[in-house]
Amino acid sequence: MPNETILIIEDEKDIFDILKFNLQKERYKVQFAISGEDGLDMIYKSKPDLVILDLMLPGIDGFEVCRQIRHDSALVNLPIIMLTAKDSESDIVTGLELGANDYISKPFSTKILIARIRKALRQDGDKSFSNDKIIKIYDITLDPGRHEVFVADQPVSLTSTEFKLLQILASRKGWVFDREQLINALHDSSYIVTDRSIDVHFVGLRKKLGKAGRYIETVRGVGYRLNEKQI
Repeated sequence: MPNETILIIEDEKDIFDILKFNLQKERYKVQFAISGEDGLDMIYKSKPDLVILDLMLPGIDGFEVCRQIRHDSALVNLPIIMLTAKDSESDIVTGLELGANDYISKPFSTKILIARIRKALRQDGDKSFSNDKIIKIYDITLDPGRHEVFVADQPVSLTSTEFKLLQILASRKGWVFDREQLINALHDSSYIVTDRSIDVHFVGLRKKLGKAGRYIETVRGVGYRLNEKQI
């Protein structure tokens, strides 16, 4: 039975009450913060297993909260689900670029939200994608066991999704993975994700890898691969 702790950062009491009732029914422990500042304090003090994050918060907004979480190497794998009335494509893209694991618009289905929570928590604890063998390609080093990436011996902070995408490409250098394969490798059929989401994650991954990002090649109309030859 679930015993994970979920922190809800939400300033609308009605929304929190709905979330608390349904999450506690599923045996999750629930914590609450009404502002971005309070939420960050709670994260450092109580170390929750997952964060449900509203975007329209008093003080610093949800985007900034997500940004600060992902800039802390100790929190890079903390699952974040954004839950908000801001549902434009640009908002969704921004949330994913900042490192959110998922994005659900209000009004929402509690059943779908709980399914997404379960999936995010399984992904955070799932180490079965491959073994812990260190992968070295060109000047990129991946250490799956420690969930670390180095470029030219300098550490690079990646989100869990970015790390998995890089690990997938690095597992078969030169092999073209289409978007459907990448989606299936990241998520099961209960997870709703789009081709656009995959593209956004690769944009962020390339930026973080700096010059080494050039090794990730877009195969137009198909997907992505890691260049077979060093550039």
